[in-house]
Amino acid sequence: MLRYRTPMLDARLRYVVDDADPRAPTQDEWDRMTPAEREELLASLPSEMPISESAPPEGDVHFEAVVRARDVLRGFFGRSGRRIWVANNLPIYYPGERMFSPDVIAVVDVDSRSRDHFTVSAEGKGLDVVIEVLWAGRRKKDLADNVERFARLGIPEYFVFDRRKLRLHGHRLPTPGARAYRPILPQLGAYRSEQLGLDLSVEGDKLRFSYSGAPLPESAELIARLDGNLRAAEQSAEEEARRAEHEALRAEEEAGRAEHEAGRADGEARRADAAERRLAEALAELERLRGEGR
Repeated sequence: MLRYRTPMLDARLRYVVDDADPRAPTQDEWDRMTPAEREELLASLPSEMPISESAPPEGDVHFEAVVRARDVLRGFFGRSGRRIWVANNLPIYYPGERMFSPDVIAVVDVDSRSRDHFTVSAEGKGLDVVIEVLWAGRRKKDLADNVERFARLGIPEYFVFDRRKLRLHGHRLPTPGARAYRPILPQLGAYRSEQLGLDLSVEGDKLRFSYSGAPLPESAELIARLDGNLRAAEQSAEEEARRAEHEALRAEEEAGRAEHEAGRADGEARRADAAERRLAEALAELERLRGEGR
C-alpha cells in the first residue's frame, strides 16, 4: 500500500545545510530520511572549510609533517592488507555537530576509497584515531579544546605532535562508552596506539611510527632503499655480464687451442701416412730390384 506524504511533511523533513556553519543532521533526523533524501544531503555537504573553521596556513613544516604521517600509515596498511582508511584535512561530520577537519584521521574497517567528506551517519561509525600536528596554530585548540571535544564525540584515541617543542601527547578513552580521555603513558618514549597497533614516538624532528619495534619507512626512505637495491642489482648484472664475457673469451680460446691441436694432430697423421706409403713403396722397389738380380 502506497503511503502519501503531504507537501507540508516534505517541507518539515527537508534538511537545509547552512553554508556558514555546515552540519550533518542529528541521528534522529537522518533516520527519518529516505535514501534519496540522504543522497541529496550528502551531495550538499561542503568539502571546503567554512570561515568559522578556517585557519591560516602553517607553512611547509606543518604540511610536510602531516603528509609524511598520512603517507607512512597509508603505505603500511596498504602493504599489510589491514582494512584501515587514512586521510588528512578532510571535513568530518558528526550528527548535529559543527564540522571539523583534523590533520590526520584513521578509521578501522571502512573502505579505503576517495571521499569528499566523512559523514558518520552515512558511514555507520565515527573516527578511531585523530592526529594533530601543532606548529604555528592555536595551541589551546589542539591541547585543550580538542581533548574535550573528541572525547565527547567518542573518538577512541587522540594524539598531538607538538612539532615546535618536539613533544608528543597521547589520549585514550578508557572504555568504549567513556567520554573523558586518560593520558597515554609512554613506554621508553613510545606512545601505544591500540587502534592502529602501532607505537608513536618523536625521532629527531619527526613523528615516527613503529611496528613491533621496527620503524615504519617513510616514502623518501623507501625510494632511497629501492634506488639502492636497483643500483646493487645493476652492479650485479654488470659483474655477471663481465664474467659471462670472460668465460666466453676463455671458451673461445680453448676452442682455438683445441682446433689448433686437432689440426696439428691431423697434419702429423697425414705425414705419418705419407711416410708409411713411401716406406712401402721403397720396400716394394727393393724387392723388385732383388728379383731382377737373381
